[in-house]
Amino acid sequence: MRRREFITLSCGTAAMWPLAARAQQPTMQVVGFLNSASLPNYKSNVNAFREGLANAGYVEGRNITIEYRWAESRLDRLPALAADLVRRQVSVIAACGNPSAALAAKSATASIPIVFETAADPVQLGLVASLNHPGGNVTGFTNVSDELAAKRIGLLRELVPSATSMAALVNPTRPGVDAQLAQIHKAARAIGMPLHIVQAASEHDLDTAFSSLAQLNVGGLVMTADALFTDRRHQVVSLAKLYAVPTIYEFRHFVEAGGLFSYGPEPNASYRQAGNLVGRILKGERPADLPVMQPSKFELVINMKAAKALGIEVPNSMQLLADEVIE
Repeated sequence: MRRREFITLSCGTAAMWPLAARAQQPTMQVVGFLNSASLPNYKSNVNAFREGLANAGYVEGRNITIEYRWAESRLDRLPALAADLVRRQVSVIAACGNPSAALAAKSATASIPIVFETAADPVQLGLVASLNHPGGNVTGFTNVSDELAAKRIGLLRELVPSATSMAALVNPTRPGVDAQLAQIHKAARAIGMPLHIVQAASEHDLDTAFSSLAQLNVGGLVMTADALFTDRRHQVVSLAKLYAVPTIYEFRHFVEAGGLFSYGPEPNASYRQAGNLVGRILKGERPADLPVMQPSKFELVINMKAAKALGIEVPNSMQLLADEVIE
């Protein structure tokens, strides 16, 4: 071989090697993130989801890509958004917020693994066969928030002992709302407290719902679990202040926004655990073999400034029980 031919061959091989090497690099796996709400009020939840992934060894932009889809509280958008993620051939779908997100994902695919995050009963919704043995392609985390109705009503009565009736705000379009209402009515009957139900299925309904509370002259309000209410928490808290309605919330997010008090799981824990479950599935574990996770801790958070504005004196016993008292 002449020297010029050798140099040409060598240079050609060297130029081709990086292309060949890049072609052999594994393609980053893609995670689909489907949420019924909107990003601005869920930034801390998304960060918690990323933390869970990182704990499992996956970092966005380094070894995974995340495709985000937000329904912005328009539940009718969820089926199309879920179908889009399926067409994108994502490796796993994390369906969070309103249970409709998980149901839309399950309807869209029976093969792509799904990890849900919800406050509803996933067995009752038909997402899984059982908590310990989910079966199929779905598992996740449930906050079991619907089951805390009795505790919240009890705390509200303790804080406002003069109340002769209470109300609960629900989203009538939420999957599993009948079970949610059954829990609330059962808890109210147990303490002999008349209970009114007010409804809001959109941000525009919230104003009407709270104005009706003034007409009902209720002594307190229980906010039920729903992604719409969490997404619109600043509006909800402002309305509760406007109509001077003592309100107990699901998450501390509401209290940090100026609400009276809350009792429920740490709000970011479910997203962190969902991220960890997604990571385990990316590593090869099957959703059918991963038990549905539940919170291990519930927290009571009280806003003393909000209590003072309502003319409520928080008992020392309740303050001592609180995980945090915001002055």
